Amino acid sequence: MPSTRTPAAAAPPQGAAAPRLSYQPVARLWRHRWPLLFIAPFFVLFAVFFLYPVGFSLWLGLHSTRGLARSEFVGFGNFELLFRDPLFWGSMANAVILFLIYVPLMTVLAIVLASVLNAGFLRLQGLWRALIFLPHITSMVAAGYTFRLLLERDSGYVNAALSFFGVSPIPWLDDQWWARISLGLLMIWAWLGYNTVIMLAGLQTIPRELVEAAKVDGAGRFQALIRITVPLLKPVIVFAVTLSVIGTFSMFAEPFVLTRGGPARATETPVMQIFSTTFEELRYGYAAAMSFVYFAVVVGVTIVQLAFMTRGDDR
Repeated sequence: MPSTRTPAAAAPPQGAAAPRLSYQPVARLWRHRWPLLFIAPFFVLFAVFFLYPVGFSLWLGLHSTRGLARSEFVGFGNFELLFRDPLFWGSMANAVILFLIYVPLMTVLAIVLASVLNAGFLRLQGLWRALIFLPHITSMVAAGYTFRLLLERDSGYVNAALSFFGVSPIPWLDDQWWARISLGLLMIWAWLGYNTVIMLAGLQTIPRELVEAAKVDGAGRFQALIRITVPLLKPVIVFAVTLSVIGTFSMFAEPFVLTRGGPARATETPVMQIFSTTFEELRYGYAAAMSFVYFAVVVGVTIVQLAFMTRGDDR
């Protein structure tokens, strides 16, 4: 007679693992607690020193403040006011003018110096490389004050030397355009060695056989440089000029020490304008809005410059 009992629930096969909670979020975090603990310092520092300042700056940009004790929510009022601020956009125009004054000349000189340093006939290459790079690691404050002493109109050594050739004193720091040129000379002195090292690193990746083949075909040193070396060096040049774009818009120590942004704000850069708005006028919200617009402009200019200089590489 068949049994009338209901069959018991089927037991899991022997050796099969019972369902676990490892796929639940808390259990998963606990399972990986040691790897997460070791990488936590990076994320904590990133949050404290990057995410929080950016978020707080955005909050400030949406408020009108006179110090942190009193603030009023104004929405995008700071940004609307900023787009009509002639001083801020004047500092942006100054950065563009300064870029055009010194970056093209500095880039050409860096390529020429790198080519000389990369030549086989040059002796003591390590010494010359160190001497060219030395100004870049010199204190910019000391360099700025030294340039002030050299370029003073009445007592500067440059005008004293020019007077021996019958040249009247040049208002290096008292005229708008001469002040920009003076600042450009300081930037070339400080950053030429850095750009030369970048160009030299790029030159050393170019096979010498290509240049030698061009010389066998009748090309001189200058023709080989223009027709062989410079086209192959284009990615490095784009990189160096991109750094110069960012550096020019971020310039602070050089004009602050040499010209104080003058005369008539001719050498005032966007970062100097943000600095004075923050720490002299105590308009933190407006300065935060300036920072975001400044960042957007620099990113836009960099993208346009990269697109222009790399145009035609895909063909």
